[in-house]
Amino acid sequence: MDRKNYNPTARKIMEAFTRFHRLKWRKSPVAGLKPSEIAVLFNIKKTVKPESPGIKVSDISSALQVAAPTITQLINSLEAEGFVERTMDKEDRRAVRVNITTKGENAIDKASKAFYKSFNGLVEHLGEVKSNELAELLSEVFVYFNDKENSRQ
Repeated sequence: MDRKNYNPTARKIMEAFTRFHRLKWRKSPVAGLKPSEIAVLFNIKKTVKPESPGIKVSDISSALQVAAPTITQLINSLEAEGFVERTMDKEDRRAVRVNITTKGENAIDKASKAFYKSFNGLVEHLGEVKSNELAELLSEVFVYFNDKENSRQ
């Protein structure tokens, strides 16, 4: 399809999404951590219960839909910096479990505060009404693209 045949509104939306890609907003809110490492920490925090032995790398990989070797590299980096620790699974010696350390908990807390501050600022900028409209529209956008993706499979 020729670009000039695109619906002008569709082009406007596409350009808006493209601008987000160029924006450096994926910069890490925690110095020394990549956004992908923060995503791993958040996943571990969300998944691992207080008295749990930890989470397997394969479970993190599945939850984040990222290849296990990639998650292993991220865990290696996080462990080297003291954000997570690995332990042997007591029931299956072949399995390794990953838990967050106190340093990791502090990083999650700092990242959470930075994310909320940023989005609270957006709500202040847009106002409550527009912010709620935006949230509803983005939910609809997600459903549309998710349904489109699932129909391909």
